[in-house]
Amino acid sequence: MLPAVDIPRHLLDTIRQYTFQLARALKVVGLMNVQYAIQRDKVFVIEVNPRASRTVPYVSKATGVPLAKIAARLMTGRKLREFLPENVERGSDLDTGNFYFVKSPVFPWGKFPGVDTVLGPEMKSTGEVMGVADNFGEAFAKAQIAAGQVLPISGTVFISANDRDKPFMADLGKRFVELGFSIVATHGTARVLEHAGLRVERVYKVKEGRPNVVDLIKGERIQLIINTPHGVEPWFDEKAIRRAAVTARIPTITTLSAARAACEGIAALQRGEAKVYALQHLHAERVAAGK
Repeated sequence: MLPAVDIPRHLLDTIRQYTFQLARALKVVGLMNVQYAIQRDKVFVIEVNPRASRTVPYVSKATGVPLAKIAARLMTGRKLREFLPENVERGSDLDTGNFYFVKSPVFPWGKFPGVDTVLGPEMKSTGEVMGVADNFGEAFAKAQIAAGQVLPISGTVFISANDRDKPFMADLGKRFVELGFSIVATHGTARVLEHAGLRVERVYKVKEGRPNVVDLIKGERIQLIINTPHGVEPWFDEKAIRRAAVTARIPTITTLSAARAACEGIAALQRGEAKVYALQHLHAERVAAGK
């Protein structure tokens, strides 16, 4: 199995340290929203806001802890140890037990067919959903379904990666082949996959000739697209690919970590894993088990 996003422990410790320092320096009592970016093994603070974020209700659902209610009590002078004595005494984080909770943004691509689906610093999502399961793959697949992007369980995947991501494409391609998918790729990515011993159908970029990848999309030959952009301003080919995918309602993935997660989600769907869990029952079982 390819891992999903796996943040090293030392970076998590750094994030915790920065968060404590920021909260104390700003004298925040209650909830605080901090946005971090990790690049080249370094943690950067993007912004800090002394308010709740849209993530708070999801974390509350995942942990069974009413964070907004507790924060309101703290702002009136109550102490955190009154509500979470064990966590305060041990200095431990809130946990989700043996279950995985995957939050996914919802994007309105279907309502704006001309828009490019690549993400940047601006807010493009119009909502959020969450998938819950006892394994990551099923939880990710459920979140994608709730967000309106159903992962295919068979067919052909188109892969086009930037130079930074190309070294990781061989393992990703092997995983898709193991899942029973055929691979179509542009020439640069195809060379990497073929060097790893994979059978790949090469396809032209939009500017190189026809039939190109947009033709394959319109011909319903592609069921999943993995297209990692080359820079802040995506090239013409990449925009054309993603716009055609929106029109054809083909799931499109633009990051390496999401592509790895998609592999696990597809594997879970192929196994027929799609159980329904009531959050009340999950948290009740955790309390009964002393977790």
